[in-house]
Amino acid sequence: MLFKTDMIVLGAKSSKGEYNGRPFDSTTVFFKADLQEGDNFAGEVGEQMKWGTSANFDKIKDLEFPIVAEATLEQVSNGKSMTTIIKDLVPKSSPADNKKSDANQPQKSA
Repeated sequence: MLFKTDMIVLGAKSSKGEYNGRPFDSTTVFFKADLQEGDNFAGEVGEQMKWGTSANFDKIKDLEFPIVAEATLEQVSNGKSMTTIIKDLVPKSSPADNKKSDANQPQKSA
C-alpha cells in the first residue's frame, strides 16, 4: 500500500560494497518522529527508514539538513512482519526556510 506524507529529514547515509562475498547497496534516511503519548514519554526522536540504493543518497547529499520532504511510503510484508520503506522523497524546503517565510508574512492586526 502506497501513501504520501511530509517528513522532516534529519540526514541520510549510503552503504555500498561487499561483505563476505555478498554485495550490498542501500540508502538510510533519518527522520524526525514524535514519541508516543504517555506519562513516561515526551518530545521527539530520530528514526530511520530504508530508501532504495545508494543512488538515492546522491539525490539529496548536497542539501542543507534538516529538510522538509514529501515522502511516498510503502508498507511491505514478508508474511511475518511488516515494514515501511521509502519509495520516493521529494525535497520541499528546510524548516528554517519555513520560519523565514512566516517571518516575512504581514502580521494581522487585532
